[in-house]
Formats: sequence, C-alpha cells, structure tokens
Amino acid sequence: MQKVTDYLKYLPLNDELYEFVRTQRSGAGDPVLAALRQETASLGDDARMQISEEQGAFLGILARLVGARNAIEVGTFTGYSALCVARALPEQGKLLCLDIDDDWTAIAKRHWEKAGVSDRIELRIGPAIEALDQLEVDSTFDFAFIDADKSEYDAYYERILPRVRQNGVILFDNMFWGGMVLDGLSSHPDALALRELNAKLAADERIECVLLPIADGIQLCRKR
Repeated sequence: MQKVTDYLKYLPLNDELYEFVRTQRSGAGDPVLAALRQETASLGDDARMQISEEQGAFLGILARLVGARNAIEVGTFTGYSALCVARALPEQGKLLCLDIDDDWTAIAKRHWEKAGVSDRIELRIGPAIEALDQLEVDSTFDFAFIDADKSEYDAYYERILPRVRQNGVILFDNMFWGGMVLDGLSSHPDALALRELNAKLAADERIECVLLPIADGIQLCRKR
C-alpha cells in the first residue's frame, strides 16, 4: 500500500508577503491606531513589545465573535491591544488591564481617550498575580489576552481560567518565543516556561486550543 504523504501546509513569509498580510485587513489605515504605533516606535527597542497590526485586528474580530462584554488583559504596554479589544466591546462593556508600568500606560491612556474608549477600560498598576488574587469574587470574563511575564503565564492562566465563562476564550502571545520553544534550542527560563505551557494547554481537558502562526505565535484557547 502506498504511503500517504502529508504535505506541509504553511508558507514562509518574506518582507513583501508580510507587507501584503499587514495591509489586507479592515481598518488598515486607521489614524488612531497609526498614531499609537508611531508614538510607541519612539521608545526604541522597547517598541518591540507592541503587538503587530494583524494581531490587533484578530483580537478585535474574535472579541466581537464571542460577544465579549467583560474582558481582561495581562500586560498592556502602550495600549494597542487594549484599544483593539475595547473597540470591540459594547458601550457598557468593560476591559480590565493589568500592568506594572506607569510611563508606558500613560501613553495608552492618552490614546484610549482619543479613541473614545477610556470609559470601557479600567487600568490597575501593580504585579499581575497579586491583582488577579485580589479580583472581586464575582468577576467573570468572556475574553482574556495574556502578554506579560512569560515565566508567569501558567500562573496567570490558572487564576483566569476559573473566571472565564463556558465558550469564552483565552489568548497567549509570544508562544513561539522567536522559535526558541523547540526542544534543545534554548535553556532560557522563558523559553522553557512557554514550551511547557504549550504542551500543558494541548493536553488540558478544560479547554480546546490551537497554536496559530500569527506574529510570534498565539495560543487560542476555548473554555469547554
């Protein structure tokens, strides 16, 4: 019997193809998002922590698809992802943002105000695990985005998952860690933590998940 070959169903991106991906999305010329990206770029090397434009569009579409009213974000930086999610919420929707930096989030707050979504966002400054442990007893979420300390991703997950409704979603950014999550490529604690978390999520019967090759890898998890 002839062996069936599984063809690799992916396409490596070059700069030209990525530019095509980046521009072929709704709202590609949005001036508010563009202004936020421009100001963030002035931060130098720190600007690499900002999510990509297609990630922001993906988050917004997904938040709308699940009908999110209450969302949480761990790791806000200058607020691009929060802005995309907040725009996707209804007028009475709420997004809770957890971050440790007043300077970066000061940039975020200015642009949230310009976008008219600041009333939908609550920002809490301080260690994320401490903030999660202090959440109100009845706090629940439809949508969660995690993009902070990689070594603490699992701790964030275990605190957030019980508060996510059935069919709610949790997304993790940087789950490729620049490709260093592959066995034997890196002994860095963040790479090891993300490698272990990817494996844990794939086997976790509380959720179903898929690792998507968007930017530096997004794990998309649906709570069963």
